[in-house]
Amino acid sequence: MTAPIPLAVIGGYLGAGKTTMINALLTNTDGRRVTVLVNDFGSINIDAALIRARSDDVIGLENGCVCCSIGGKLMETLIEISARDVRPDLLVIEASGVSDPLRIAQVGLLDRAYRLQGIVVAVDAQRIEETLADAYIGDTARLQIEGATSIVLTKTDLLGSEEARDVRTRVMEIAHTRIVFEGDRGKVPNTLFFFDEPPLREGITSRVFMPFSHVPAGLRSVAFRSDERFDRRQIKAACMSFSDRLLRAKGFVRLLDSTCAEIHVVGKRWHVTPCRDVAETEIVFIGLFETDDIHRALSAASALRAEPCSELRE
Repeated sequence: MTAPIPLAVIGGYLGAGKTTMINALLTNTDGRRVTVLVNDFGSINIDAALIRARSDDVIGLENGCVCCSIGGKLMETLIEISARDVRPDLLVIEASGVSDPLRIAQVGLLDRAYRLQGIVVAVDAQRIEETLADAYIGDTARLQIEGATSIVLTKTDLLGSEEARDVRTRVMEIAHTRIVFEGDRGKVPNTLFFFDEPPLREGITSRVFMPFSHVPAGLRSVAFRSDERFDRRQIKAACMSFSDRLLRAKGFVRLLDSTCAEIHVVGKRWHVTPCRDVAETEIVFIGLFETDDIHRALSAASALRAEPCSELRE
């Protein structure tokens, strides 16, 4: 069976830095194949032209609202991409500044050839209060922030430290996620787009993301491994209990009914499919939590208590 193509949607109001972020991503793919689908506002797709300077695999959709006026064109394009002999390792959809990235993600996921990797919303830190206060565009900007699974604050270098803290606080009052990054000229950790897994060991191990200067404090990758079986509903509830701090999770779970399942979690979105038998439950979580948070949540979902956790810091 062919694995689904990871799908990431990048949103944010006009001028927030979406194109800059995509160009930075395309210069740091580590050999992965990335296809970019650009939904520009207007009949001339300027963003697609700018991104093509970095990649040959850019597809432009004009006239702004991908979830309404050109939804059919989007689906046709998604089908064409998934039918390729050599499929991309990641499909990035750049939403226009006036569209809802959450709805775009929902349209994209109608095709089972794709699996959501995240909804990343860029927020112009310098203009956020002005944008939110605008009678015409404030609701759109707020909707974009609310639908994000992670937020990237841009242009924070133009603010003082106190102003930047105020902007972060303001955005987190609106967002449903605690995962808030600061972009550095469009550069953000590849963790937002690619799932980099640490080695799995006995019990629980974790890795703190240290190399990138603007990673939120406490962001870590936690690997859980157990030979126990788990209740399907309770393990879902466990993941949802820290969904606002969860960037992504995936793995294989041995269930109490003697079946096994592959799970993928992005924020509050939960996807589970039957899979071959596995010898152990193995799940990798990336988010803002302590190792003990995962231990407590998953222990409550299992038939037996999990092994004591240990932590690996790098």
